[in-house]
Amino acid sequence: MTDQLEAFRAETRQWLEANCPPAMRQPVRTEDDACWGGRRATFSCPEQRQWLEVMAERGWTVPDWPKEYGGGGLSRDEARILRQEMAALGCRLPLSSFGIWMLGPALLKFGTHEQKLEHLPRIARGEIRWCQGYSEPNAGSDLASLATRAEDQGDHFLVNGQKIWTSYADKADWIFCLVRTNPADKHNGITFVLFDMESEGVSTRPILLISGYSPFCETFFDNVKVPKANVVGEINRGWDVAKYLLGHEREMIAGMGGRSSTPVSKVAMAAIGADAQGRLDDPVLRARIALFELKAQAFGAMSERFTDMFKAGTAHPAQPSMMKYYGTELNKARHELLMAAGGAEALEWESEATRGGTPARDWLRTKANSIEGGTSEVQLNIIAKRILALPGA
Repeated sequence: MTDQLEAFRAETRQWLEANCPPAMRQPVRTEDDACWGGRRATFSCPEQRQWLEVMAERGWTVPDWPKEYGGGGLSRDEARILRQEMAALGCRLPLSSFGIWMLGPALLKFGTHEQKLEHLPRIARGEIRWCQGYSEPNAGSDLASLATRAEDQGDHFLVNGQKIWTSYADKADWIFCLVRTNPADKHNGITFVLFDMESEGVSTRPILLISGYSPFCETFFDNVKVPKANVVGEINRGWDVAKYLLGHEREMIAGMGGRSSTPVSKVAMAAIGADAQGRLDDPVLRARIALFELKAQAFGAMSERFTDMFKAGTAHPAQPSMMKYYGTELNKARHELLMAAGGAEALEWESEATRGGTPARDWLRTKANSIEGGTSEVQLNIIAKRILALPGA
């Protein structure tokens, strides 16, 4: 088995070296520099489109999905090797997608065969961009209190209500959405549905953040017609789908703690310089960065283990909460260090030298990590109750 995996590693490395364009081996500079796909997709350069197409053709945008649904059909070990070889070569993700990170796993578990065939290959090829309709103005941390209602009209529902913090709703093609189909039952009266954002009665409005950049929107539904064929799982059992998907969302947000296009130490060295021994010329900041990088390495190893356990079905249901909380704290710590390393220049807001104030804006953006996908307080409560079994939790 080891020989087979090493042969796969060598073949994968050779293929990546031959097919990943040099432009796609450079760090992603901003969220807009990543490839998000969709019907209105724009590409930063021809190489970005080329990289998406060759990876999608091989099924490696979703390497561990079944080939039947556009994936690569790789085993857990093979998928890990692919991630490692991409990281070693500096390859970008060919596609960033809520469809891959959140909806896809939920469809694989709860969707019908027809739903999988309709949606998963298009997700894998980057043809449809998805957004998430969960939180509402009066249903954030207590998500099950959602009030967006879906009235039964025979072969379809009429959906009315409002969602908030809908990331990239103004850019998305479709939405996966929680709606209330039984007002009498808080948890067992929720249904998980899919529909096109161009459906009549759907509108969005951006929400401006303190960073001056906003991925978030308010989303409004006014008599939106949703076919019952678009229900994922059972009517009134959408909470089961929602909880499963939330686990994957929290893993996605946790991943920010282990990802960095440029090491903090490299940024600090460029800004501060080296001492006579070639070390960062700030001993206090050097020690802080060293501790951070040790924690990031440990978190990366833990992430790999949890990923394997999750896919093998042996993970604790609350493990994504552990990952989400710690990954959030790591990402916030990274950007605190980047601001410290950048000094006064890191506070700049508009110049070309800082790419329009990217360090400061990104630092401010991390503050939302401890809110989105379930607040840090909620995650700590879940850990206390479900994993530590603390009394009174």
